[in-house]
Amino acid sequence: MKPPYPPDWMIIEGMMTTMSPLATDGPTDHRLNIAPMGPVVDPTFHHFVFRPFKTSTTYRNLKGTGEGVFHIMDDALLIARAAVGTVAPGPDMPIMPSHRVRGVVLANACRYYELKVTGVEDHEERTTIRAVAVGRETLRDFVGFNRARHAVLEAAIMATRLHLTGAAAVLAEITRLRVIVDKTGTDAEHLAMDELQKYVEAHSKRAGDEK
Repeated sequence: MKPPYPPDWMIIEGMMTTMSPLATDGPTDHRLNIAPMGPVVDPTFHHFVFRPFKTSTTYRNLKGTGEGVFHIMDDALLIARAAVGTVAPGPDMPIMPSHRVRGVVLANACRYYELKVTGVEDHEERTTIRAVAVGRETLRDFVGFNRARHAVLEAAIMATRLHLTGAAAVLAEITRLRVIVDKTGTDAEHLAMDELQKYVEAHSKRAGDEK
């Protein structure tokens, strides 16, 4: 973890919802951004540190509004889809308004934290955004991540780093992780791996066509 944090702080993978500071009128779903994030958090889940790139919508929204909602999820398929594409509210992903910040809660989350930004350091391409929880709520029990869900999460993270590692390295890792999904995964995890592989293969083909 960079920069250094207290030894008992940890990275937690989850989903972040933020609202655009622009177009304050109009449908909420047009202003909503949903993205996977892995903030560094303290043991009490009061202090959060995000490190989004300046090119990300999450960075622009957090800087522009100073508010957001972080969710603890056990839906590996949703996290994978959000990592490589755009996801939107619908029958499979209901939303509801947050209470203490201007934002949106993913109703299928296990628990969520309503956040207020306390500081933004964006002199580098990868920024540091500090926030504190002003509200939290548990919606249901956390089912947990078995080996297959962990494998999907790792593959999704790898897929977001194509620009750093190249497609060949990511495809090799997906092949390795598929063995775990084949042993312990449900249909949802198999579908997630299929979609991640197709995404990386499409990226590889586009890169080849551009040469």
